[in-house]
Amino acid sequence: MIYLRLWRAVPTERRLVCKLILFLVVIFSMTRATFAESLPPLKIVAFGTSLTARGGWQPALEIRLAACLQRRVEVESVAKSGETSLWALTQVDRVVAAQPDIILIELYANDATLHRFVSLAQSRKNIGDILDQLQQRLPQARIIVMAMNPFSGLRGLIRPFVNSYVSAHQAEAEKRGLEFVDHRANWERLRPDDLATAIPDGVHPQPDMASKIIVPELVKRIAANSCGE
Repeated sequence: MIYLRLWRAVPTERRLVCKLILFLVVIFSMTRATFAESLPPLKIVAFGTSLTARGGWQPALEIRLAACLQRRVEVESVAKSGETSLWALTQVDRVVAAQPDIILIELYANDATLHRFVSLAQSRKNIGDILDQLQQRLPQARIIVMAMNPFSGLRGLIRPFVNSYVSAHQAEAEKRGLEFVDHRANWERLRPDDLATAIPDGVHPQPDMASKIIVPELVKRIAANSCGE
């Protein structure tokens, strides 16, 4: 009743202006929703190792990005457990064939293992060649190179120079004006016991925790203006 009395106390001209503004807001919202529904899906290819193949964070990324962008999002993975950047060089055609709008890349983790014999120099050359091919063949695509989670236990011991491999891949991305997202700091904010629970084998995060750590950072990077992140 109080609000109704206050509304009646407002001059007629102002009431008309308020109604017009409300009408325009409704029309704008409906138009935006209709436009979003008419857009093709945003296509993302996640290109990497088991941290992608077994990651489990892709469905959450689809949902969160779609909510932010008011647009369908499809994430496809070109990834294989245990493989290196040498394998990735043979998979560029698959990535290109998907015609993605965005490519997320993590390809250092197995290069850095001692028993796969991929030197730091070779890894750097491989990622450089991959990035060059993707830029040339998908000039409109947004390419984001990533560092994933920290390693521990035996899985960490067999990667004694992993940070150097990450730095090499970062340098090759930045040399080409591409983006680099480092998720490791967000993982390391967890308490040691929680981190051990989240990554029980020392290398592969539990999918639910991977989604909690990785997805917000990617959404913030990809769709900050739309989500207010």
